[in-house]
Amino acid sequence: MKAILLKRLDAAVGPTLIRLLPKSSLKNSGGTRLCSPAKVCCACLPLPFGRGAGVRAVPQPKSCLRGVSLTLSLPQRGRGPEVPRNFTNNPPKRGLPDSSISPRSFLVIRPGGIGDAVLLIPALTALQKAFPGCRIDVLAESRNAAAFLMCPGLNRVYRYDSLSDLAALLRTSFDVVVDTEQWYRLSAVIARLVGALRSIGFSTNDRGRLFTDPVPYPLQDYELISFFKLLAPLEVQPPKESAAPFLQLPAGAKEGARRLLAPLAGKEFVAIFPGASVPEKQWGRENFRQVAESLTAAGIAVVVVGADDARASGDFIARGGLALNLAGKGGLMESAAVLAEARVLLSGDSGLLHIAAGLGTATVSLFGPSDTAKWAPKGERHTAFSSSLSCAPCSRYGTVRCGTGARCLDAAPSEVTEALLKLWEDQVSP
Repeated sequence: MKAILLKRLDAAVGPTLIRLLPKSSLKNSGGTRLCSPAKVCCACLPLPFGRGAGVRAVPQPKSCLRGVSLTLSLPQRGRGPEVPRNFTNNPPKRGLPDSSISPRSFLVIRPGGIGDAVLLIPALTALQKAFPGCRIDVLAESRNAAAFLMCPGLNRVYRYDSLSDLAALLRTSFDVVVDTEQWYRLSAVIARLVGALRSIGFSTNDRGRLFTDPVPYPLQDYELISFFKLLAPLEVQPPKESAAPFLQLPAGAKEGARRLLAPLAGKEFVAIFPGASVPEKQWGRENFRQVAESLTAAGIAVVVVGADDARASGDFIARGGLALNLAGKGGLMESAAVLAEARVLLSGDSGLLHIAAGLGTATVSLFGPSDTAKWAPKGERHTAFSSSLSCAPCSRYGTVRCGTGARCLDAAPSEVTEALLKLWEDQVSP
């Protein structure tokens, strides 16, 4: 419900806020470019980023002349003593601060679902390696915040849909803010209000005017690689290939999974996730049960995973002792630990699909409105089924609700079972 309200709020006020906020590359009333986005001259600053907006005043020059060196003291709100930083007044490209200064604190904004959060984690890990000892905070949502438990080394995870968290966030200083949202505007507004020395984000939907480093959003790239494009201004390069595992389970998750899987007495299994975030991504519980029947006939155990909303489908699939239904049991980390124990996962385009791939588990995935090139796990251990409809994929530009009532996921259960059996045989038991 909170996610729906955020989307409606974004659609209602996002475009207006984007237009009202000043551009990141600004000029003062005299037509001179700003010293830098660090706001070194209070005289250069338009409201609400001038005097009284959390920036300590410094002696103001009569004009912003090339070659004048200024010192800005930024208050580290709630993060220790103030740290002076020196900036030159030579106008760099797009008014960026001196690139020789290594940033020490980052805010990474990631609203949205679990899948996006999981695919962002390799970029967060690379950021940690590129800037050892830096502080990285994440602004997420309640629905995806738990995913960042699988990324050790983060300082704090704020919640986008919590007013108290937002208030605490705006009292904290950052050197760099990276907005990883692809389309919605409110995250770009928040990135601007944070007032970091440098801001990076995708330039979609007129969002780019609020960033010091707007980055084009590549529709053709695997989303994990798309997030690395946001780190290019920081000279952090993507990996040559997407290696897994890249997620780490928190302490206690494996023990919880062992308790949940105790009825199997150590037997290997295929995991099935029958849920979907939107109706267009549903395959149908009857199809999942047909696959479970074929796997059971082949002597393979089946475990159904998912949240509370998948419990009824899990009961239907597991009816008659056909599978172990764990849907609605344990939290996200326990479900992740179950997926880590699975030999193969069968799922639609979902957060659990990306978690399984990130943990090194083989997957068979079912895609309809989503583009497999952009969202399906990569590598020989992963098989993806695409819709045969001529209109698919239809959501390259975000979630699209189908107006024709077409059955988008049309893979045959027999073909899916065959793919599962092949991956099952290819996996080497630990």
